Amino acid sequence: MSHLFETYARSDIELVDGHDAYVVDALGNEYLDFGAGIGVMNLGYHPSSVQAAVEKQIKGIWHTSNLYKSTLQERVAGLLTQGTDRLVFFANSGAEANEAALKLARRYTGKHKIMNFAQAFHGRTYGALSLTPVTAYQAGYGVDQDVVTVPFNQQAAIDQLDDTFAAVILEVVQGEGGIHVADRSWLQRLVNKAQHLGVLVIVDEVQSGMGRTGSLYAYEQFDIVPDIVTVAKALANGLPVGAMIGQAKLGTAFQPGSHGTTFGGNPVVMASAYAVLQSLTPEFLADVQQKGLAIMHDLVQGSQDLQQVKAIRGLGLMIGIELTTDVQPVLMKLRERGILALAAQGNTLRLLPVLTMNEQEMHAGVMTILTTIGES
Repeated sequence: MSHLFETYARSDIELVDGHDAYVVDALGNEYLDFGAGIGVMNLGYHPSSVQAAVEKQIKGIWHTSNLYKSTLQERVAGLLTQGTDRLVFFANSGAEANEAALKLARRYTGKHKIMNFAQAFHGRTYGALSLTPVTAYQAGYGVDQDVVTVPFNQQAAIDQLDDTFAAVILEVVQGEGGIHVADRSWLQRLVNKAQHLGVLVIVDEVQSGMGRTGSLYAYEQFDIVPDIVTVAKALANGLPVGAMIGQAKLGTAFQPGSHGTTFGGNPVVMASAYAVLQSLTPEFLADVQQKGLAIMHDLVQGSQDLQQVKAIRGLGLMIGIELTTDVQPVLMKLRERGILALAAQGNTLRLLPVLTMNEQEMHAGVMTILTTIGES
């Protein structure tokens, strides 16, 4: 008998260890990881610099609370803001980071209405769930009604935007929604109009950030400057963390007592996050871009004769293969062949490989994926 709520459709394999781009189950079987713990383990398993930082910190203080100064938080915030005039609030997850963004936007503007997009995913806590227009996720919870859902990548969204909105929240690459990449021109026009109207622009980089697309933040490749950015997942390479990054002018709305968290900015987690961010050098990010181009080339070339492939989309190492057949049997067969991958909306096979996976492993994995799709 299990004593856990059945909120997850769990596989019957139990992962107990990992190394490099591989995870190991309780029976000793190894799997090449094209899911990275849903985009969390970007640097792979047991990266030496991150592990050393965590081990060093855990020998010191594990927790203090946010009633005291934190040099570690300041150091991580400095790397996240990249020398710009921004402020950071640390949380424990992407959903919490988006909750903070939602509260900040409403408190700063004095308005409540939020624009979000079809196929979006921003989390499962109450406010974040209200921003996630998936009926199956929202059913029975009585979500916030001050949210207007508009089509992604379409002019209609821009046309509906006016100054009654507090903010617009979006992913520049929709992850759970099926790996839909924002059209560059559309996104720039949307952001320009919003900021002209005094509507805050929130970019959710929970899945696309921390080097996943070949830049620290995916939005950097679209020549926009958001008012608020949220990150989580890969920021501490497996330890629970979230961060909301906002323009410094928004600081007037978040004063002592206006928002808070017990565990956000935990010293052990911050030690991991600092080591992760130090690893995301220009050379590392350029390598991710190169790997992204290589894997897309392999997928496009290898799928030309596969009627099961409807479309291939992505940016960097955030890739979706939309199928004409059911994705679940493909995922099961891939597990049998030693590869872990993910599903997304729209019958999409989602690939979020460990960023440190070498090109030979990546190529071999893609060939197995294509073969498996072809047999479906």
